[in-house]
Amino acid sequence: MNEDLKSLLPDVSRRGFVVSSLAAGFALAVQPVSAQTITTDTVGLEAGEVKIKVSDGEIPAYRAHPEKGGPFPVILVVQEIFGVHEHIRDICRRFAKLGYLAIAPELYARQGDVSKITDFAKIIADVVSKVPDAQVMSDLDAAVAWAKESGKGDTSKLGVTGFCWGGRIVWLYATHNPKLKAGVAWYGRLVGKPDPLHPTHPTEIVAELKAPVLGLYGGADQGIPNDTVEAMQKALKDADKPSEIVLYPETPHGFYADYRPSYRKDKADLAWKRLLEWFKKNGVA
Repeated sequence: MNEDLKSLLPDVSRRGFVVSSLAAGFALAVQPVSAQTITTDTVGLEAGEVKIKVSDGEIPAYRAHPEKGGPFPVILVVQEIFGVHEHIRDICRRFAKLGYLAIAPELYARQGDVSKITDFAKIIADVVSKVPDAQVMSDLDAAVAWAKESGKGDTSKLGVTGFCWGGRIVWLYATHNPKLKAGVAWYGRLVGKPDPLHPTHPTEIVAELKAPVLGLYGGADQGIPNDTVEAMQKALKDADKPSEIVLYPETPHGFYADYRPSYRKDKADLAWKRLLEWFKKNGVA
């Protein structure tokens, strides 16, 4: 592990990895799940948990791709704050049905298992706030390496998408990996106070974007004010970056999360269509 990163995580080397395999089903904090919840089958797919080698051990991940053929374009799927629970795994299968290799690494593996925590604030305080951006960038790189080494992933056609917590990560990863073709960020936070684990936020690093990002945001998102979205739109324009943000009016945070009351099918379907068009337009197909 990078020494600078290790210094931010003094307890990890002592306790090892907290999450060694993915939890089944949905995180406790989001149950009961909605009757609208989408379930994608595995017919014609190879799907399930794998282990990814990282700088200091292994982390679990979920991957799905077509059973036959390949190598396939690769999509990194970055989790919400609830980890790689069933919704994120289903999104991987949705991509696989369309001819992609989709992989979702468990990016909190060293910090804690959020699947068993029922209190939203406790998830943030005890686990999510302790996950360093540098660790996440490194683990996503490791997932890309796994996809290439598997022989099933064409990493010359690499995309990333993420939701909520993962939406912010998409913006950061687009500044990190020069080989990334495109990103799609779903309602990810754009501003924030810096700290040692999270030194920068998307509005501050627009000039460093190495790949075009499509942002999908809700106009009624109480956690991401419209003025921060507008500030990001202005920053992108000022930096002359080929990224875009779509702001859906009267639409809440989590509008793609079909297992939650925040789900808005009409907006979710439109946004998913935009995502697919964005990836195709930018060489991730």
